[in-house]
Amino acid sequence: MADTHPSATTLHCIVVTPEATELDTPADFVALPLYDGEVGIALGRAPLIGRLGYGELRVRYKDELIRYYVDGGFVQVANNVVSILTNRALLACVLEQDAAEEQLRTALARRAAGREELAIRDRLILQARGQLRVASRRQG
Repeated sequence: MADTHPSATTLHCIVVTPEATELDTPADFVALPLYDGEVGIALGRAPLIGRLGYGELRVRYKDELIRYYVDGGFVQVANNVVSILTNRALLACVLEQDAAEEQLRTALARRAAGREELAIRDRLILQARGQLRVASRRQG
């Protein structure tokens, strides 16, 4: 996708991880996982700040669709710019369904005693389920 600056006729989507800017592209529509459900962002969307969940980010521009797995974080929408800060963003095409299933089995079997360990296990389960959803959409 070609880079352009935000305008009154195009959204702009930026995905940043601690390591790099993973995506910086114009967009017609962006769909992303919030902590409590999915949200779609179109041109002219009212300002929004939200907590990301674990799941699929879809960015459509003209006839192209880019799909990523995002690993939590935050989103800000303002002035037709969708800014996503996440711990990890992986192209959907690199996720393997078998690996995600194994990660889910491991997370479900993990013993947890105490609130901190329970929170870690729950996060690992949510991450694995998010990766599995994204991987299965690609393969299914």
